[in-house]
Amino acid sequence: MKRTFAPVTLIVAAALAASPVLAQKKYDPGASDKEIKIGNINPYSGPASAYGTIGKSIGAYFKKINDDGGVNGRKINYISYDDGYSPPKAVEMARKLVEQDEVLLIFQPLGTPSNSAIQKYMNAKKVPQLFVATGATKWNDPKNFPWTMGWQPNYQTEGYIYAQHILKNTPNAKIGVLYQNDDYGKDYLKGFKDGLGAKTNMIVKEVSYEVTDPTVDSQMVQLQSSGADTFFNITTPKFAAMAIRKAYDSGWKPAHYLNNVSASPGSVLVPAGLDKSVGLISTQYLKDPTDKAWANDPAVLDWNAFMKKYYPDGNLADASNFYGWAVAQTLVQVLKQSGDNLTRENVMKQAASLKDFVLSAALPGIKINTSATDFAPFESVQLIRFDGKQWVRFGEVMGK
Repeated sequence: MKRTFAPVTLIVAAALAASPVLAQKKYDPGASDKEIKIGNINPYSGPASAYGTIGKSIGAYFKKINDDGGVNGRKINYISYDDGYSPPKAVEMARKLVEQDEVLLIFQPLGTPSNSAIQKYMNAKKVPQLFVATGATKWNDPKNFPWTMGWQPNYQTEGYIYAQHILKNTPNAKIGVLYQNDDYGKDYLKGFKDGLGAKTNMIVKEVSYEVTDPTVDSQMVQLQSSGADTFFNITTPKFAAMAIRKAYDSGWKPAHYLNNVSASPGSVLVPAGLDKSVGLISTQYLKDPTDKAWANDPAVLDWNAFMKKYYPDGNLADASNFYGWAVAQTLVQVLKQSGDNLTRENVMKQAASLKDFVLSAALPGIKINTSATDFAPFESVQLIRFDGKQWVRFGEVMGK
């Protein structure tokens, strides 16, 4: 009997094609066997430049990851540009990152106005706009914007929680509100009013400011004159410090609620004056590395060692540096899960597949969860009060 044999090369090729274990690597622009190109947009200049340190701490963490061998053997090539907190500039930088630098994704672009300006472009290009540095509620809209995802607790949830706390503790409060006149400020204000429900008439005065304003002194005078005994301060760091200082210096002593994005001791409370910040109420979802309660916490010890080696010029009292370190770890987890399938589609799929992911930087009991229909990684916070030296947590972990 005559037998025929297929060439060995054909048999091997067929076996390789049939084996999922030996599946071919998949790459989109920005990814290769050796590197993963990550884009970032931050306000290193302009009215929100206090946040610029976030971009620097992220870059420092990626350097540490590269020194440790990278992610699945690939080094991170981090490209970060300054938009000066200007939406038109953010659009210019996003186009440069996507079309010229050909990054795999844009990570942690900062600010609600800037992210709003680039959202449609990023989704039209089908490039991940991942873990944006803003808590606006609209980043959790996978149906209409499947390429955009938030990270921190959203502003409406935070505003809602402050309102609930006021209703429970001072139901007859007269509330004054200062807010930034853009999507960021209005999002916080909407959540706050939702939390007050039928009691929105408790707000006796609300005034806004523009990011181009030199001060908020006139707004603070209006709020004090309104007779408000409770103050919701919806501002970015520069203006937050001004508002805290002005309230104190003018003798106005309302119950003072400060939005989480400006609760950093280093960039806000120290410039405002620690003595002038006593009694402020805000929220946390991450540990406070300046809190002595965490002095021997493994995550805080790791962060201190990291800062000493990779970002020695960074301020240890600035919560933004701890934030940058934490959010960068979340992206590294997503990239690890992506394995050798470094397509933009798979990166978004993995970002939407975080199940009870415990970030060491997060407060106990707070976990990251995402799904194809839920693009809000963090959805819980805890109230805190400043005692003149540090933030002190009180109450239980809360969500909307």
